[in-house]
Amino acid sequence: MSIKFAIRAAAFLALAGLLSPFSSAQQSGQPTSSDSAAQAQPQQPASPSGQAQQPSSDPKSDKDSAKDKSGDKTAPDGPGQGKVAGTSNDRLFYTLPNFLTLESKKQLPPLSVKDKFKVVALGTFDYVQYPWWGLLSAISQADNGEPAYGQGWKAYSKRYGTVAADSTIENFMVGAVFPSVLRQDPRFYQSGQGSFWRRTGYSVSRIFVTRSDSGRTQFNYSEIFGAGTAAAISTYTYHPKSAYVNGNFVASDHTFSNMASTWGTQVSLDALTIVIKEFWPDIHRRIGKKHNAEMAKPQP
Repeated sequence: MSIKFAIRAAAFLALAGLLSPFSSAQQSGQPTSSDSAAQAQPQQPASPSGQAQQPSSDPKSDKDSAKDKSGDKTAPDGPGQGKVAGTSNDRLFYTLPNFLTLESKKQLPPLSVKDKFKVVALGTFDYVQYPWWGLLSAISQADNGEPAYGQGWKAYSKRYGTVAADSTIENFMVGAVFPSVLRQDPRFYQSGQGSFWRRTGYSVSRIFVTRSDSGRTQFNYSEIFGAGTAAAISTYTYHPKSAYVNGNFVASDHTFSNMASTWGTQVSLDALTIVIKEFWPDIHRRIGKKHNAEMAKPQP
């Protein structure tokens, strides 16, 4: 488990570090909401007496304005409403799908079975995932992971298929199948409060603690048993059996110990990912502040 975990964790953190310096570039050329409002608001013409004319009072418009400021009680906090109601359109480091994470701890209306499958499918088959699977496959081949596959392009394609299948099955089991059957909420509600260690502890605890669709605190059966089911399916179906590679015997991956190792790796990676999700808004804001400070500097 330690080798697989180290490979995937290193790849994830390397991608995050690679994308961070470029993430602020996506914000360039996009004015903030307050700046946009100031630019879009027309100036009032001066009255003959030199005083600015006041807009006429419209009770209906005032009511609508108050409604807009109050916001939708059922809308999630954070970057914005996702394609599925009750989810977000956020991306970790502006790239990796993060649709089931909300910057709020308040309870939202439950996701339907259809919505649980839809949001997981949107994240799993997002365009970013395909090169991400390619990167993980390349690292696995360089490390000679799954040695029964051997080396070469044919072996790489097998590793790619294995990585893609592992990710897809685990995502659906943890985020859609088990949450639908057990009526649990697959979303992660960020804490955003407290010290670093308090927030880290809260994040890791979400592996074992979750909410039901009705908002009650429950053991996270969906994560634990979903990851275990995914590990069992992958281990005993499409992972390589024993084979001879270049005259050397390679033992089969279809063993209980390998299944348990894969299970532990999946849960550990999910825990690491949740911790990153918890602190991503802070990283996002820091990048934004740095970018705004650089833009505010006088140009030579």
